[in-house]
Amino acid sequence: MTDKVSQVAVTLLGKSHQFSCPEGQEQALVDAVELLNSRVDEMKRKDTVRTDQNALLMAALHLCHDFQALEQEQQSARTKSNQLVERLGAHLGAK
Repeated sequence: MTDKVSQVAVTLLGKSHQFSCPEGQEQALVDAVELLNSRVDEMKRKDTVRTDQNALLMAALHLCHDFQALEQEQQSARTKSNQLVERLGAHLGAK
């Protein structure tokens, strides 16, 4: 069985692009492109970024950094949660 695929037209760096995505994920793709476009615009406003390609690269690097930070926060929260469950289990087992 194959998953259904949709074609979505988006604008990135002022140019129209057509991307495939799983059916039902069209809005998520549009939202991702909007986020990337906003980050690219942010990078272009900085004096050190001169070209669209450099702005796109810097935006991608910033998004990857943000993603890694969120993964670390999630792992830390998971560790804390596991520790609390263990402590609660030990406390309940002691009764």
